[in-house]
Amino acid sequence: MINKNAKIYVAGHRGLVGSAIWKNLSDRGFTNLIGRTHAELDLLDGAAVRAFFDAERPDAVVLAAAHVGGIMANSRYRADFIYQNLQIQQNVIGESFRHDVQKLLFLGSTCIYPRNARQPMSEDALLTSPLEYTNEPYAIAKIAGLKLCESFSLQYGCNYIAVMPTNLYGPRDNFHLERSHVLPAMLRKVHLSHLLLEGNETALRRDLMLRPVEGIDGQAAMSDIETVLKKYGIERETVMLWGTGTPLREFLWSEEMADASVHVLLNVDFADTYAPDDTEVRNCHINVGTGREHTIRQVAEFVVDTIGYKGELRWDASKPDGTPRKLTDVSKLHQLGWHHKIELQEGVSLLYKWYLKGEL
Repeated sequence: MINKNAKIYVAGHRGLVGSAIWKNLSDRGFTNLIGRTHAELDLLDGAAVRAFFDAERPDAVVLAAAHVGGIMANSRYRADFIYQNLQIQQNVIGESFRHDVQKLLFLGSTCIYPRNARQPMSEDALLTSPLEYTNEPYAIAKIAGLKLCESFSLQYGCNYIAVMPTNLYGPRDNFHLERSHVLPAMLRKVHLSHLLLEGNETALRRDLMLRPVEGIDGQAAMSDIETVLKKYGIERETVMLWGTGTPLREFLWSEEMADASVHVLLNVDFADTYAPDDTEVRNCHINVGTGREHTIRQVAEFVVDTIGYKGELRWDASKPDGTPRKLTDVSKLHQLGWHHKIELQEGVSLLYKWYLKGEL
């Protein structure tokens, strides 16, 4: 049991999930939380990570830090995705072991599962057939991370647990037009086209001041703004989205992912993640999701309805769709005592309200 005074290090505490986990722990009365920004601690630097653990000696660790991105970034920067994530994981998990951390929670992704895995995907689907090509390097890194947790726990009796969230969205999401995941990218594209269509130049410039696109901010000439937005499929009356819109995806509100993560951190031990009579202990990770799915086209319709967009959505079928279907089997998580509450249409509305606040 982790008590309220335990020192808990949340790696990636400024990110989408890490910040939500920090808030969830704070709301539950945990007051001894520690975090470091990238500028304060580069998790790729093994010596710096060791010095941090030497100085802080955390009782528990939540590894939510990762190098992440959408299908475009995963396709273009393959080396970055495997190398940086392997380094982060090896450094943080390795130092947690060396410093006798009581409990570690590692956050992965359901992209670890094969491209054509049987749906819904149970934990046992891991490593049964080839991965989706577009995000294979990232998936391999995350598989290595969960196997590190599993192997340390089996060999040394550690209490390291890996959770594999489905597609996440929520406050402090990444809305970069090249590197963001599908839902925030879609929401921002439709929002910007909506502002162009409505002639709301003030709001358009405010958006670009907060999140410039290729160096073009809100002070640029409108011709330059429209040119750079067109490059990403954003025009006055149309938005071009990648793929066909037919793939099925599951989405989980990030604050619910945080609640599930903290539930596992506080209430689940490694020994609870597998059957005691298993002769070969493997696949001890836990899927975290809703167990419900929508086509990308349906998600886009939720976004259009939420924003009130009157323009046209178009689909570029020459661009990759990614995995055709990716639905998690969350029965293991349910057995461990956690269920989601927020459905996607409500979540899209919550995300847009947060986005309009103009926060980062």
